[in-house]
Amino acid sequence: MCGRVALFTPPARLARFLDAALAAGLDPDGHPHWNIGPRQQLLAAARHEEDRVLDHYWWGLIPGWAKDPSVANRLFNARAETVAEKPSFRSAFARRPCVVPVDGFYEWDHRTPGVAQPHYFHRADGNPLLLAGLWEHWRDPAGVATDPPVATCTVITTTPSDDVDGLHDRMPVVLELDDVTPWLDVAHHEPAERLRLLDPSPAGTLVHYPVRRDVGSLRHDGPQLIEPTTLL
Repeated sequence: MCGRVALFTPPARLARFLDAALAAGLDPDGHPHWNIGPRQQLLAAARHEEDRVLDHYWWGLIPGWAKDPSVANRLFNARAETVAEKPSFRSAFARRPCVVPVDGFYEWDHRTPGVAQPHYFHRADGNPLLLAGLWEHWRDPAGVATDPPVATCTVITTTPSDDVDGLHDRMPVVLELDDVTPWLDVAHHEPAERLRLLDPSPAGTLVHYPVRRDVGSLRHDGPQLIEPTTLL
């Protein structure tokens, strides 16, 4: 599962890293956060016509056919093994992939009974993490036809690599920069080729360390959340 991330690199830098344009109205400096959870906003890069655009999306996919936006509460992750067939995701996989850049993500170690120790994961090379995702536009069927659609996204998870060290049985799909084009360009890359990009990242891609339990509540934010701490 991937349900908590840090995103503090400015959008302008992320756009340059991804060779993407900033969406109209998107603040190039952004607002840094060290504790983002589902139903909050993430940044994601997606293809719109021939352009790659970085924009805000609400975290938790709402399929176009959904009647109730509460479905997003359980669709903030998609499993790589079923993403191409599951009704909630198959249309977005076929037509609307995205890349979700973050600085890191959190996972909890439950192996000690009665103790949940959060760990912060980030790339060993210091670059932003590029997570494979999907996006949708949703319109409230009870709304007004002129209401703008709601842009939502989900993060795809896969089986863990050695870097997870047994902390959890899932991890987000981490793309390399060279994977971004084949992942986003659905017109020129077959589904089987894109599915192969959803394998666990090679060992050594990620590093992690324990952090304070304050990250368990979205009321807490700030760079202190990614400072290393001693194990509980």
